[in-house]
Amino acid sequence: MPLNIVLIEPEIPNNTGNIGRLALATESRLHLVKPLGFEIDDKRLKRAGLDYWQHLEVIYYDSTDDFFSKNKDAEMIFLSSHGTQSHWDIEYTDNMFLVFGKESVGLPKPLIEKHQDQLFKIPLYSEEIRSLNLANAVSIIVYEGLRQLS
Repeated sequence: MPLNIVLIEPEIPNNTGNIGRLALATESRLHLVKPLGFEIDDKRLKRAGLDYWQHLEVIYYDSTDDFFSKNKDAEMIFLSSHGTQSHWDIEYTDNMFLVFGKESVGLPKPLIEKHQDQLFKIPLYSEEIRSLNLANAVSIIVYEGLRQLS
């Protein structure tokens, strides 16, 4: 039943470390698509992931093209503040790939344009912020998926 958490070009090691901890806690797989904005041995990554990183299933990809070519038949949803569908409308399936963009700009525009039918957002109720922290957004999406699948 594991879910697949995909981070496209993550930039902040603390976020990735926290998402790694979440992945382990939920028995999800973590997919990291390069380039990364940090070195994988970054002490901030390790601090956020504590001593759990060694137990985590992490799959690395050299590029977005590499990720999509290796997972071309996978069921995917994409999360973006530009989505028009609410995350409450996602119908989760076992082994689903949950794709998130980098902290500074989110998903690349070509992915947003290509996957409009699979593009979802977490509603924000304040006009004072543009988006949620990446680790928080991943947590919301993963735990809703686990709720639906259990």
